Amino acid sequence: MIRKKVLAVDDSSIVRKIIKNAVAALNYDLLEASDGMDALDVLQKHYEDTRLILLDWNMPGMNGFDFLLAVKNNRFYRNIPVMMITTEGEKGNIIKAVQAGVSNYLLKPFRTEELMKKILDITGTAGE
Repeated sequence: MIRKKVLAVDDSSIVRKIIKNAVAALNYDLLEASDGMDALDVLQKHYEDTRLILLDWNMPGMNGFDFLLAVKNNRFYRNIPVMMITTEGEKGNIIKAVQAGVSNYLLKPFRTEELMKKILDITGTAGE
């Protein structure tokens, strides 16, 4: 059986490592990308197994919001839930992200338990 995957898109390898430990505890495999362009390449190969995208807003190259729009405008990817995990806490940007289709929003710094609860809230199950 193929394990379900979570895609973490963040330019910080430290944040991706924290996310990796959290999703591993929930029996998901982690896919990683350091910016939106890399993430689109990863999604192209793995979208059928990807249950959730965890997305930073502020990244070099293609930022998280532009990546979100690209995902929601792609018929193969649009149904994959996206949760923003970011320092971008300005109310207007949170509203913009929700209107564009994010399922949840978590501000950095965050507690691992909070991340795990939000992942389960969105996916409804562990990854096996």
